[in-house]
Amino acid sequence: MRYRTLGNSGCAVSELCLGTMTFGAETDEAGSHAQLDRFIEAGGTFVDTADVYSAGISEEIIGRWYAARPAEVTEPVVLATKGRFPMATDPNGSGLSRRHLTRALDASLRRLGLDSVDLYQVHSWDPVTPLAETLRTLDGFVRSGKIGYYGFSNFTGWQLTKAVHTARELGLAEPVTLQPQYSMIVREIEWEIVPAALDAGLGLLPWSPLGGGWLSGKYQRDQRPTGSTRLGEDPGRGMEAWERRGTERTWRIIEAVQQVAEARGATMAQVALSWVTNRPAVTSTILGARTLEQLEDNLGSVDLALSEDEQALLDEASDLHASDYPYGGLGQDQRARTL
Repeated sequence: MRYRTLGNSGCAVSELCLGTMTFGAETDEAGSHAQLDRFIEAGGTFVDTADVYSAGISEEIIGRWYAARPAEVTEPVVLATKGRFPMATDPNGSGLSRRHLTRALDASLRRLGLDSVDLYQVHSWDPVTPLAETLRTLDGFVRSGKIGYYGFSNFTGWQLTKAVHTARELGLAEPVTLQPQYSMIVREIEWEIVPAALDAGLGLLPWSPLGGGWLSGKYQRDQRPTGSTRLGEDPGRGMEAWERRGTERTWRIIEAVQQVAEARGATMAQVALSWVTNRPAVTSTILGARTLEQLEDNLGSVDLALSEDEQALLDEASDLHASDYPYGGLGQDQRARTL
């Protein structure tokens, strides 16, 4: 396992992050604790959760893991959680207001059984709350010692840039990370969000790096999924839905990933994870395993270094083929001019 700084902070984290959205839903407590133990044993140090994961149960499971393990096991862990979405039905039960975030963080700390977390992330943009209120609240959390750093999740490029420059203008603690969806299937963030993160010095924490399981090779063209997979159980599952994501471009990407995997004696998931982990601005890639076996396979990606030819093959297969301006060839040529 290799380590990178958490965005523009001095805090080091493992290049893979254990995501815990499955804890308490698709993975029971014993299985969740087994994943945490194996991840730490493999050199992983970064764990990500959120208050809404299994309605707080994910945080509770992690809290009981902390309580049951000696300090020498838990001390290296850099723990991240998130707040923004409803955990209650009252009018102030969601959003990025001072009132909601203060209560959300305190509730997360209670469930985790901790006095502080290393990284606190706002789970999505709030169009109602003034941005300065949110940033002052996060700055207060840092100053009080309840959090070490803060970051954003699911922000667009303009939202990220506005937040960074507002924090600087107000003399507040600045964000260190952004957690976006990113995979070979979902590369649109490269148009604006990746450049914005690089400009601000933020580290990306990609979620769904396997495209909701599509890039692991579990689905076949013209065979509607069945059985104990996410789409087998729910083919219409959100943005990963069979009809939505099963495009010709997706199958072209899957074929390229399979080609590289077979040539290298690796799994398709390992190839897809290695591609994401080594993209510009990425600090740590979030794993979303349902089972210990899936986690074990994912951890194997740290030993896979893609060659330039392999990267080029995967880049071409997953290219979004943007129109020429401003994101296509003409736009790139113009931005590259020195005179």
